[in-house]
Amino acid sequence: MHSSAIFLIEFGAIILALGLLGRVAGRLRFSPIPLYLLAGLAFGKGGLLPLGASEEFVAIGAEIGVILLLLMLGLEYSASDLVSNLKTQYPAGLVDAVLNATPGAVLALLMGWGPVAAAVLAGVTWVSSSGVIAKVLGDLGRLGNRETPVILSILVLEDLSMAVYLPIITALLAGTGLAAGSITLAIALGVAGLVLLLAVRYGGHISRLVSSDDPERLLLVVLGLTLLVAGLAQQLQVSAAVGAFLVGIALSGEVAESAHNLLTPLRDLFAAMFFVFFGLHTNAADIPPVLLPALALAIVTTLTKTATGYWAAKRAGISVKGRWRAGGTLVARGEFSIVIAGLAVTAGIEPSLGPLATAYVLILVVAGPLTARYTEPIARRLTGHRDPVPANLAPAQEAEAPVTVTPSAADGQDRSGR
Repeated sequence: MHSSAIFLIEFGAIILALGLLGRVAGRLRFSPIPLYLLAGLAFGKGGLLPLGASEEFVAIGAEIGVILLLLMLGLEYSASDLVSNLKTQYPAGLVDAVLNATPGAVLALLMGWGPVAAAVLAGVTWVSSSGVIAKVLGDLGRLGNRETPVILSILVLEDLSMAVYLPIITALLAGTGLAAGSITLAIALGVAGLVLLLAVRYGGHISRLVSSDDPERLLLVVLGLTLLVAGLAQQLQVSAAVGAFLVGIALSGEVAESAHNLLTPLRDLFAAMFFVFFGLHTNAADIPPVLLPALALAIVTTLTKTATGYWAAKRAGISVKGRWRAGGTLVARGEFSIVIAGLAVTAGIEPSLGPLATAYVLILVVAGPLTARYTEPIARRLTGHRDPVPANLAPAQEAEAPVTVTPSAADGQDRSGR
């Protein structure tokens, strides 16, 4: 009875603290992710108030949080959207991967962490945070800008790439051999391809099968199906997160929209617990020794992400101002970087990897909204460049005209939680 009471007190304190931190972040119009990570550091080893009885429950909640994050991300995109983005934007995706994964891999090798840690840190530096970026786009009123579809396409390609990357990392961290790792990857690719095929051809039938007018039944069916598929995927040595992502892709239309609305509060709760859990397993005392490498990596990858967005927007025919805005907007890293680092922390491959990833994400999740806002005006001042204005345009029309973004796409991206 005593331990149960301690658990309730500790867990209640965590939830209350997260709610208050979320309110502070909302008032500041800022992402709550760094505050959640700092809360985890405060409650973890070497922190101010180390937890005891509720840590195991938080660990389970964190795993559910990752699954819900990926499910909700999958609900944002239809299979046809993913196929279309692959066909038209894959060069930008390749440039993104090369420019932004390389610095992480190189730093890990320079620090003597080995090839597995290099592959993990490459993923940490590669993937932008769609959750933070979507919020920034909404706050800055840029959802209708011409460069926004380019930004969203890069985010979609990164999300899809995770369906291949995560099984590879899972196999590497498990220490499986080349043959076993190849089998795992083949299974992952086969399952992903099969789900995409079923979603393209039979997505409507799957959605109708899951559909229900009763919100309670719909919630139970979608949540139960997601956890079941995630568990089966993990049993097959494929990431549970990938399984949840594929379930989200398979659902479409009104079912996806209704499920999204029902699951958003659950996702926010368990995702917050995930960030706290990651902070719990990072000793705050381990961060200062890796702060300089994390800062150096943040500076380098800020430049490479900016270059990625600039190049992709230029390829799409966007003006110079739009290119700089696209590059600055893509800088933020967040939940996916922590998910990848969390896999390595759980596997115990390199003690310093978790603290470095925490410091790196904290830096860029704070810097991301600033680079999104100020990269274009700073670049314009430094280069003295002004886009040519056609003679038939009045001065008031000089600003780049927005394009129309469908409400579902804009709202969906603004709600996503990677």
